[in-house]
Amino acid sequence: MNHERARNLSVPAPCLIDSGVVVNKTDMLRLLQDLGQVRYRHLQDDISIAEGQGLVMEVFADNQQATLVANHTLYINVYSFDCLEIGSTDADGSYFDLVQDNRRLRLMPQSDPMHEQMTRSLNTATLEAMVADALSASWDACLDDDRNFLE
Repeated sequence: MNHERARNLSVPAPCLIDSGVVVNKTDMLRLLQDLGQVRYRHLQDDISIAEGQGLVMEVFADNQQATLVANHTLYINVYSFDCLEIGSTDADGSYFDLVQDNRRLRLMPQSDPMHEQMTRSLNTATLEAMVADALSASWDACLDDDRNFLE
């Protein structure tokens, strides 16, 4: 079999829609980095050890650092986990389970990324309009000052 034909027979990349298991660390990073505010539950052998609410401050991949959950903040290292399971329940809605052996860190998003993106876009547009107004007013003031010198 030649090289070109072997490439055509390669397995396509996975496609997960609202459920499934993610093992690729880059894919895990992409899924988690925009979570924002979450409810979390730490499970050991399917027994809830701790739970709370927090803000995902950072998601990273570094085999020398820990995943930290404290003071309502989460710093998630995807290397702390074997995989990420995506799912949903009637009670919790969508969730992301970070799994390592018999331990799970379940993250349940409390914010809507679509709504946050729209708000971010609106805030950017408002800020741009304010800057344009301020610059225009500044230029008008400069022109007025120039006229005073000419008179």
